[in-house]
Amino acid sequence: MNEQRRKVSTSRALLLHDSIDPHKVRATTQSLQELGIQVLHHPTYSPDLAPCDFWLFPILKDRLAGRKFHRIQDLAKAVNSELRTIPEGDYQGMFRRWQITLKRYIESRGEYFEGL
Repeated sequence: MNEQRRKVSTSRALLLHDSIDPHKVRATTQSLQELGIQVLHHPTYSPDLAPCDFWLFPILKDRLAGRKFHRIQDLAKAVNSELRTIPEGDYQGMFRRWQITLKRYIESRGEYFEGL
């Protein structure tokens, strides 16, 4: 992160991720704590908080529908190719919608809600 955004310190960084096992491993949580990264916990059954779930994966699923891949490398190449075709403005719009969703999450005090 410091290499990508030299002007942003990790002390102001927030990380939102779900509660799958790799994210809860002691080494992971300890490293994040040492880096000063605050972890925001993803409430169970709230896919609307994960941009990949509510935006990116449906796009990729639609664009790759019906295609067969015999090697993981071929799938990775196709996914990377599709990601490059998504206009920058679409990513920016998604982040604006995501901010609205996160605000609703905060206002609901972490309770389950659906959609925007």
